[in-house]
Amino acid sequence: MKILGIESSCDETAASVVEDGKTVLSNIVSSQIDEHRLYGGVVPEIASRRHAENIGWVVREALLQANCTLADIDGIAVTYAPGLIGALLVGISFAKGLAMSSGIPLIPVHHIAGHIAANYITHPELEPPYLCLVISGGHSHIIEVRDYTKYHVIGRTRDDAAGECFDKAARTLGYEYPGGKFIDAAAKLGDPNAYKLPKPKIPNSEFDFSFSGLKTAVINTVHNAEQKGEQLRREDMAASFQKTVADTLVERTMAAAKMLSSKKLAIAGGVSANSGVRGAFEKACADRGVKLYMPELKYCGDNAAMIACQGYYDFLAGKRADESLNGIATLSLDKISEEQ
Repeated sequence: MKILGIESSCDETAASVVEDGKTVLSNIVSSQIDEHRLYGGVVPEIASRRHAENIGWVVREALLQANCTLADIDGIAVTYAPGLIGALLVGISFAKGLAMSSGIPLIPVHHIAGHIAANYITHPELEPPYLCLVISGGHSHIIEVRDYTKYHVIGRTRDDAAGECFDKAARTLGYEYPGGKFIDAAAKLGDPNAYKLPKPKIPNSEFDFSFSGLKTAVINTVHNAEQKGEQLRREDMAASFQKTVADTLVERTMAAAKMLSSKKLAIAGGVSANSGVRGAFEKACADRGVKLYMPELKYCGDNAAMIACQGYYDFLAGKRADESLNGIATLSLDKISEEQ
């Protein structure tokens, strides 16, 4: 079974053809990073316009590289939530047009479920149930994956997501957007114990995250040093910041794994590409006898292969949409599990 996936939730226009949920036949991503870098972050209106300009050729290229035509496609999977609403609507509108004109079933896919599914591409042997940490620019969730289409959110961020915190800390340190890769590179040259940074905890909520206090601590430390004319070594701050984020993610996630007696843990999302985060989880899981699953780096960020992969499982579960499908800016995974 071949699924065409379409992803446009933020600033990547992507299309992919995936066979039987795990074999990637094509994976095309048109990134807008260079343009948004001029503004220090994603500008929603620009993102929507670029999606509209790029989506046609991106989908054609995905079919071409997969050596397919629409006649070979069994389902069209598209990200419908969550994300930037204008960006989502471009992908949804295009997918609806394809589905209606070809008679191919339309499959609505939740973006976070797609990130989780990226692990099935890299690790075909992975099967639910297991625990998954999704960490990206807009999301920080600890999720109990009960089945391929059934989820329960154990913990989530109460303010900034981990990836957002990386970008804001990087900007404060003078690095370009997106800041994660610059922090990662600088951290390898710095002392992770040079600065003592806070790891905020949420009262009466053992598994939730809060990164706004950490972001503020970095900003205040940098600005105070500047005002006093003191030398601040960026590499040391980058290393200390990255270690604090990694330790916070590991601490909460491993506590959830212990509570659920889970011996399988996956991580996903853009921040799962960070070498410090990956290393921290590798060590923590090895120490506790937990099997760790991580996507290949190319499937950590937003891509359509993960959407096509999840679309395959949603298709098997009978999930379909018609021409009334709309974009939703925020939608919990718990909500879609209740609807099925």
